[in-house]
Amino acid sequence: MRYGARMKKPLAIAVLCAASSTACTADVSTATAPASSPGNDARILVFTRTAGFRHDAIPQAVSLLERLATRESLRSEHTEDATVFTPERLARYRAVVFASTTGDVLDGSQQRALEDYIRGGGGFVGVHAAADTEYDWPWYGGLVGAWFHSHPPGLQTTQVSFEDRPAPSWTVTDEIYNYRDNPRERVRVLATVDERDYDGGTMGADHPIAWCHAYDGGRSWYTGLGHDAAIYGDPVFQAHLARGLRYAAGLDEDC
Repeated sequence: MRYGARMKKPLAIAVLCAASSTACTADVSTATAPASSPGNDARILVFTRTAGFRHDAIPQAVSLLERLATRESLRSEHTEDATVFTPERLARYRAVVFASTTGDVLDGSQQRALEDYIRGGGGFVGVHAAADTEYDWPWYGGLVGAWFHSHPPGLQTTQVSFEDRPAPSWTVTDEIYNYRDNPRERVRVLATVDERDYDGGTMGADHPIAWCHAYDGGRSWYTGLGHDAAIYGDPVFQAHLARGLRYAAGLDEDC
């Protein structure tokens, strides 16, 4: 698949800014207009329920997702109430975002509702600990693409390389997840990290950190970044997450 010209320029500029020693003031407001109009009542659901570790950066994730949604003429609704996962209520949303959810957050009927929503063409975005969620639900593991295995202690600094971008790599400091297996054969890998930069990587020379795929009738996009609150202020991460939201919401055909 080939990326549309509308999305190439903003992200390339952001990556170059992040790689430069000069100050960069770009933020989500610099991105281009959406390719299509989602309609006056189009919305996304941001879900942040946790049944395990709770990330301090969840408020920053919710705030950024709201800003990104607004820029795309989408309404953003945030909840930790799993009872919204019914066929009738999910039908209101163009995409569902699991932002650092952890553990067993949906019961059986709620799981079936999400499955039906995706099979009906819905979109999903997983941020960071979305991969540390619902280990007893194989379908969900397939939706996210890979499950969390471990992470090095503390925050680590590494180079993130976007596989389709000729721009310089992006230096990021965050909690870098190792996954139970490499999802490359199941998904389209968008970005990798370089384990030579830090201690504690377990995946070797090919360590995906963001990917997307068509799944069971719907669309799924995932990034392993997003542990540290500071990353939500980074223009490269903002453009990265905007890309995922546009794909999941059906505003871009290509992820």
